[in-house]
Amino acid sequence: MHLTLDYGRTGLPLTLPDDANVTVLHPAFVPALPDPSAALRDALRSPIDSVPLREWVAADDTVAIVFSDITRPTPNRLLIPAILAELPHVPPENVVLCNALGTHRFNTRAELIEMLGESIVDGYRIEQNDCFDPSTQVHLGTSSHGHAIWINRAYVEASVKILTGFIEPHYFAGFSGGGKAVMPGMAGQMTVLGNHDAGMIANPRATWGVAGGNPIFEEAREVALSTGPAFLLNVTLNRDKQITGVFAGDMVAAHDAGIAFVREKTMVPVDDVFDVVITTNSGYPLDQNLYQCGKGMSAAEQIVRPGGAVIVAAECSDGLPDHGLFGQMVKAARTPQELFDSVMGASEPRQDQWAAQIQARVQLKADVYLYSDYLDDAETSAALLIPCHDIAATVEALRDRFGRDARICVLPEGPQTVPYVRAAVAAG
Repeated sequence: MHLTLDYGRTGLPLTLPDDANVTVLHPAFVPALPDPSAALRDALRSPIDSVPLREWVAADDTVAIVFSDITRPTPNRLLIPAILAELPHVPPENVVLCNALGTHRFNTRAELIEMLGESIVDGYRIEQNDCFDPSTQVHLGTSSHGHAIWINRAYVEASVKILTGFIEPHYFAGFSGGGKAVMPGMAGQMTVLGNHDAGMIANPRATWGVAGGNPIFEEAREVALSTGPAFLLNVTLNRDKQITGVFAGDMVAAHDAGIAFVREKTMVPVDDVFDVVITTNSGYPLDQNLYQCGKGMSAAEQIVRPGGAVIVAAECSDGLPDHGLFGQMVKAARTPQELFDSVMGASEPRQDQWAAQIQARVQLKADVYLYSDYLDDAETSAALLIPCHDIAATVEALRDRFGRDARICVLPEGPQTVPYVRAAVAAG
């Protein structure tokens, strides 16, 4: 059996023996829209539960347009020009483009040009959210979950706010897109840490494909609404990162419409758990570092049996990474149990602890192997993972361990596919 795993920019070929008991799961493939630029224009002019964008914005408005950072495959080069084309009456100096970094590092000029194009980078003010600098933030009160709301000042002070992004299943927020552009995208560190604290992550509703009753999803939406966003432009993507749907208009209504579309296409049922699950983190830009790869691990977690094995293929060109606290936390622990206990028992939340918590949780269920061209054996082992140099050879060794008829599942697109066991969902 010949497969190609989503890995880096080019993919990773994988050949498994024909006598292996292998199931391959993909989301339903949705072809790209034939004319995405026209689809974006039409959505902005005929939005969901909203007047057209051009009519919403007056010439003397100040406009904040939020866009996803370099770790996301959002097609900013299409979305941002489409929005700007609808605002010819707004002077460029009245527009600020807000890079929704959350707790991520600042993006370089080269990365901004890659995302937006040089003419936009040079022609508009860009505000990169600095969650660590309270002087750049405004306090907007307290959420219903008791967390202080601190949001980027440049974004808050704009009279019109436009959120962009793409919608996919998310491993603890239920779905991306929508209010996540604001929280965590444009939020202060304390707001992000509150939303992502160990108790919120541990909530059983804080998982793939769940919006209602998911405290992380609901608080992100609540925080975004507290800032008064005027308009949402979200898209859905296929495995080739091409636009398959456009959802524009009222933030809640448009996001809900996109969620319904994604849920139908990405949730894939299976009848039973597997001994071995091979997964990815959906390739570049999502597999740039190990911190992001909890998503691929978590997708596999849904269908691997206790005591089984997960093999993750992730390029990790940006390392663990060096920035943030994730690398420090995993390297400070000697075992997955120690890592998990350090998060759950911490006196206060720490940046990136959610990724450490989820990695440890997966490892407490199954062994986790990592295939990466950028992390060597020492770095992989320091992150508590088992180095894998050859996925096919590792599968063969696991077949010797679990039996030659071991059930093997492959998720070539990683968390773009959200598998679930039918009986477990019915019972829940």
